[in-house]
Amino acid sequence: MDCSQPSLEPAAAGPSLPGPSVIAPLRAVVRLRRRVCLLRKRRLLPPGTGPASGAGAPRPGCGSGAPHAHLDQPQFFTFDGPAEQPSRTPRKRRRRSRVVLYPETSRKCRPHAERRSRAQRCLLLLVAIVGFQVLNAIENLDDNAQRYDLDGLEKALQRAVFGQPGAVGRIVALLRDYLATHVHSRPLLLALHGPSGVGKSHVGRLLARHFRAVLEDGALVLQYHARHHCPEPRAAQDCREELAGLVADVVARAEVEEKTPLVVLDEAELMPAALLDELHSFLQPQRAHHFHNAIYVLLSSAGGSEITRFVLQNASRALPASSDGDRDGVAAVQAEEDLRAGLRSLLVQEHPLWQAAAIVPFLLLDKRDVVNCFRDEMAGEGFFPEQARAELLAAQLSYYRVAGREFAVTGCKQVVARVNLL
Repeated sequence: MDCSQPSLEPAAAGPSLPGPSVIAPLRAVVRLRRRVCLLRKRRLLPPGTGPASGAGAPRPGCGSGAPHAHLDQPQFFTFDGPAEQPSRTPRKRRRRSRVVLYPETSRKCRPHAERRSRAQRCLLLLVAIVGFQVLNAIENLDDNAQRYDLDGLEKALQRAVFGQPGAVGRIVALLRDYLATHVHSRPLLLALHGPSGVGKSHVGRLLARHFRAVLEDGALVLQYHARHHCPEPRAAQDCREELAGLVADVVARAEVEEKTPLVVLDEAELMPAALLDELHSFLQPQRAHHFHNAIYVLLSSAGGSEITRFVLQNASRALPASSDGDRDGVAAVQAEEDLRAGLRSLLVQEHPLWQAAAIVPFLLLDKRDVVNCFRDEMAGEGFFPEQARAELLAAQLSYYRVAGREFAVTGCKQVVARVNLL
């Protein structure tokens, strides 16, 4: 079937046309054909390109000579889904990123989109700031400890105190930990115990001399001798009040100057119970804050027999001819810890003050250490420190002879008196 419009004009020449009964059905058929052609074109054309798309757009017909369709043509419902009709505005196709190929020998650099975000950079900056603050705090602790020159103190003790390397190391370590900060919740109480002549009083004098030098104020160091400040006839209560006043003045002055004072109490085994009670009250948390920023050193011969027994029983462990040096050293350290625990349990029975004390035992001196004491004293008195003469003087003392070793009974106690006889 041809969709072209047939001409309804009569021919100029030819046979006569049929009558009106034939033309009316023919016109109806032509009209139906136009309607069918129009509907077919509407279904084939996309939306917006039909007759209603604009005034200048051509209206679809069913042929080249078909008349234009009216604008008020009725709309017909169809069962075609929305997916079959193309969209009014076509989507813009997303451009796919090209795959980046890295040569095997070249340096690989990540694209800008794969780099770290700003949150990661901020996190790294925060970690750096926190680390700098921690490092600064550690340096401040070191600066506070440098005021007391503990390295110089350790060298002085190692040079002047013979035969006590473990005790010297423990004293310096405790002082270093305590003096790292200025503000404390409790004072430091050092209890130096050992037999007579092993160097306890000598260490107390060296500590007092060093702290007077570094603190630049002799009033911040108090040396209290029980036999001198509180003799037998004097009442214990008066001694207690005097000690309380002396310590209060020292710690108050140190608090003003923001320094840590030193209180050395020699011959603590001769102190009455009232003085020990007063010392114990300095350690209580209810006392004023400036009482907690102080160092108390107790020098006592209490527990000397226990230390002597320990040294004689463990004399063979310190011999240089041991088969396993490392294992023997570990055993010696464990034995010394057991000695401190035994001393604490023994001293606590006398007074609870030693429960809060850091106990430092001083061991017996070997004969070689006594010879060094003689040489040092001879040099101090102006004599030439001759080795043979020092050994001759040391041989005149009494010794414990155990496992091939000799330990002085009185230590270096008689060295000064014998050198003065020269």
